[in-house]
Amino acid sequence: MRNTILRLLAEENGATAIEYGMIAALIAVAIIASLQVVGSSLSTKFTAIAGNLN
Repeated sequence: MRNTILRLLAEENGATAIEYGMIAALIAVAIIASLQVVGSSLSTKFTAIAGNLN
């Protein structure tokens, strides 16, 4: 019983999975933020181009 408890305390698989999940979430937030910035820039460019076509 004591060995089982010590083994569970020493195991790090769960912590590693949580760390990978947090890294994936941070990457997703960075991608979303960059797409919003690029999206507004593209919208401005397309509006300018459409205005020049008329």
